[in-house]
Amino acid sequence: MAGQFEAVPGGGAAVALDEVEISILRSLAVQLLELIGPADEPAKGEDPLAALFPSDGPTEPPADPALARLFPNAYGDSDDEELRDYSSEFRRFTENDLRSRKREDGVAVVRSLDRLSAADKGGAVLELTPDDARHWLGALNDLRLTIGTRLDVADEDESGELYRLPDSDPRKPMVMAYLWLGALQESLVETLTP
Repeated sequence: MAGQFEAVPGGGAAVALDEVEISILRSLAVQLLELIGPADEPAKGEDPLAALFPSDGPTEPPADPALARLFPNAYGDSDDEELRDYSSEFRRFTENDLRSRKREDGVAVVRSLDRLSAADKGGAVLELTPDDARHWLGALNDLRLTIGTRLDVADEDESGELYRLPDSDPRKPMVMAYLWLGALQESLVETLTP
């Protein structure tokens, strides 16, 4: 099981992680949460129905390329003014919910790792329920998208170049995290696919 998720009875998944892997995953998830930003607190006395359908979300794509990758334009990056308007309107009604889901995914990862690191120094087997596994899939995907953006990975075919970076390259630790997260994500997908 070392380094790969395996199926567990009941539809979940499990993976053996050592203390360093737990620490790295937790650190990356916390950094992702910081990048996504804090949750918006509803105003006191706000109409509960209105809170379910907020209409005051952002209308412009994020300036940070990693956030723009996590929250892309619905209609692509077009020069067509009408498509930009559609993307803006779509973003206004959907980005806050998408941020909330991504935040929930990251928090679920941190909490499950905190339970491990508090109980098992040196390493442990992380067991995920089916619901936890879905949160992990989302967070692993978001982490890979973020790191891939920072590394300027534009296409999966380019990742072969990442294997050949010399150890002296300052990007090497991020590349290793990117590749490792990809392997974790792939094994979790395979585990959850019937």
